[in-house]
Amino acid sequence: MIEPTILDALPLAQAMGSTSALVTFTLYSLLVFLLAWASHRVLSGKGFLSEYFLGSRGLGVIAVTLTYGATSASAGSFAGFPALIYTHGWILALWIASYMVVPICGLGLMGKRLNLIARRTGAITVPEVFRERFASPALALVSTSIMATLLVIYLIPQFKLGSLLLKELLAGSAPLTHSANGLAELTHRWGVNLPVDAEYLVCLFVFGVLVIAYTTWGGFRAVVWTDIMQGFVMLFGVLTMLVLALYFAGGIGRVTDQMAEMLPPRLCVLQFERDAKSGDSVRIESDRWLFVQQTVADRPRLMRTNQLAVIPAGAMKSKEVKAVEIITSQEITRITESFPDGELPALPPGVKVRVIKVQFYAAGDRQRGHYVSAPGPDPDNAGGFLMAGAAVSFFFYWSLSGAGQPGNMVRLMAANSSRTLRRSIAALSIYYSLIYFPLVVIFCSARVLVPGLDQTPDRIMPVMAFTLSELAGAPWLAGLLVAAPFAAAMSTVDSFLLMITSSLVRDIYQKNINPNVSERSIRRLSYLCTLTVGVIAALGAVYPPKFLQDLVVLVGGGLSCAFLMPMLLTLYWPRSNRQGVLAAMICGLGTYLSLYIIGFVRSGDAGQRSWQPLTPLGINPLVWGFAASLLFGLLVTRATPRPSSEIVARFFGPRESA
Repeated sequence: MIEPTILDALPLAQAMGSTSALVTFTLYSLLVFLLAWASHRVLSGKGFLSEYFLGSRGLGVIAVTLTYGATSASAGSFAGFPALIYTHGWILALWIASYMVVPICGLGLMGKRLNLIARRTGAITVPEVFRERFASPALALVSTSIMATLLVIYLIPQFKLGSLLLKELLAGSAPLTHSANGLAELTHRWGVNLPVDAEYLVCLFVFGVLVIAYTTWGGFRAVVWTDIMQGFVMLFGVLTMLVLALYFAGGIGRVTDQMAEMLPPRLCVLQFERDAKSGDSVRIESDRWLFVQQTVADRPRLMRTNQLAVIPAGAMKSKEVKAVEIITSQEITRITESFPDGELPALPPGVKVRVIKVQFYAAGDRQRGHYVSAPGPDPDNAGGFLMAGAAVSFFFYWSLSGAGQPGNMVRLMAANSSRTLRRSIAALSIYYSLIYFPLVVIFCSARVLVPGLDQTPDRIMPVMAFTLSELAGAPWLAGLLVAAPFAAAMSTVDSFLLMITSSLVRDIYQKNINPNVSERSIRRLSYLCTLTVGVIAALGAVYPPKFLQDLVVLVGGGLSCAFLMPMLLTLYWPRSNRQGVLAAMICGLGTYLSLYIIGFVRSGDAGQRSWQPLTPLGINPLVWGFAASLLFGLLVTRATPRPSSEIVARFFGPRESA
């Protein structure tokens, strides 16, 4: 067993600027476009609607398994979840454990029945299933509105993840540096304050163009084919990172021992100043280690910048940037000893740093053991991060929330047979186990290998990928490792873009506005909608959420509360009617969002690190949303007329309604 290693002897940006990693990643991206081109060729020879939005209902076991898994493994899995592991430690294993039963709840609970009804009715979208089942255009419109709104919001963290990955990959490269400097100086000259750093905005534009272009061009089959490729890429990336992380961190035992000794770091805000004005700009790269000493009498404090700092030409100071102060003595020693002669690189001549703000942890400041026990440290909640009740709630959250996602339902509708769905349950359970359990180990190891990223923890996945590749002496590997989370973001974005487009074009325009629209017009309108929705989501990512997982959990739970119980009532209860399903949809979502809104208002701070919802009896809002959805669905159904015998016979056979 080797000693744990920290990659800080070289500037991290230099390691990330590896040409070989960029080449590897570029080849991966070209392969994605090749698949999109092949899919477009197939599309040109088949009926547009069924092929573009559902792949002609021809998915086999491998396709269902990997496209279901890749779509579920979104920014939450490869950015938000690793960020929470990095921030809170081993306790996150409880948080994700129930993901192993998602295939049983999703594919097993409704797969066969939903696939059958979709084929029987010719339904292409989830709202169309409701329309055909209850002969209700109004119900389809409501479900389309809810789904489209929530999915657009859900796309925002996916765009943020893709942009962060490109930023890490291109860090230090001439094209990104020149583009970002030009944008920063232009906005400074115009007096415009960018909401995020210029490099992020440049990468957001590149990612948006990439994913919107291939999704618009290739349609559902391109999404599935790329999901299959991306599913294998994610599996390879995670397992490779697991082996490397354990090797360089010294094993699980040593990681746990070091985490047990760690004190939670402090979150700081810094500002860089220079002695005199100059016609040149000054850059202090993100992830820069430095000793900060306000006065001669003060002890030097070890800090790491988490954002790029730029002093523009003609200016005296930079914008305020986030940083992290390491206060564990053992960590400070390991970090300084990783540099030649124990000397950290000096700041540019004439530049000094000033501490603007220091944030102490409400629970855990100068207390050891929080990374290996519950509750974990949370600066906004003195009760800690994850209590026992929350762990139980999240067990239900992941298992039921995954089943209630409209994106997963579409995959069930596209399967070629019920036999395929049965086999996919086992395959998907194994796939999830090989993804999520290793992620816990990898990013607990990241706490040791890559300290000091607590202000921007959503970056930990790409930073860890580059760190492990550099330690292994294989910088080309970084391109493949970064492709894993990039694949997760792309597979979610492309799937949801198509879902939103199909609902708008099929359920609103064709079914309600122009039933006789030509296939050529539908094709053009579909391309236009996909492009427009993608641009809207990209613009939303200009003001990204601080913690991706907050938004992923909020919106994912809302989708499940709106669609899981209504879909189960639709599929399995002959007595269900449009009034009951509508009540279940609105009351489930309304209850869930109300608990979040009440918690948000009670916090009194819109800038909190995370939103703390109201949790009656310590139970997550998702469980209350499901309960309200089922209760009101049953009550309203019983209080309103039975569906017609013709509808019941069409979907359940010639028998009396229950």
